[in-house]
Amino acid sequence: MWTQIAMGFLGLCAGGIVASAAVAFLIGLGIIPRYAGITHTADKILLYEDTMMLGALAGNVFYVFHLPIRFGPWGLGIYGLFSGIFLGCWILALAEMADIFPVIARRLKLKHGIPVIIIAIALGKITGALWFFYKGW
Repeated sequence: MWTQIAMGFLGLCAGGIVASAAVAFLIGLGIIPRYAGITHTADKILLYEDTMMLGALAGNVFYVFHLPIRFGPWGLGIYGLFSGIFLGCWILALAEMADIFPVIARRLKLKHGIPVIIIAIALGKITGALWFFYKGW
């Protein structure tokens, strides 16, 4: 019993360190202020940081203790939709912080159609994810 308690404690500590490092990485890169600037919600930066940290810690607890989340297939679909939107927003914010789109547009000499390219990338990611889960890889 004591071994399980110690392993659970060590797992939570290690997961907390990794989760904190991931959140600190996003904060240190300035992605949260940029994301808040894009969405015009700069007054809620502390809320973004707190919810990221709480989400990371909650994910750690659910992973270490194998807690079931029972929402059925509809709940799983809604969770997947919002997770995809969240991840897509962060990826685009990171790409914008790294100035990827202006560099690509300049090198490919694009003047028009950048929003269409971004939507095509998103649709490609969706199609790939759906194919991945359909095949059960």
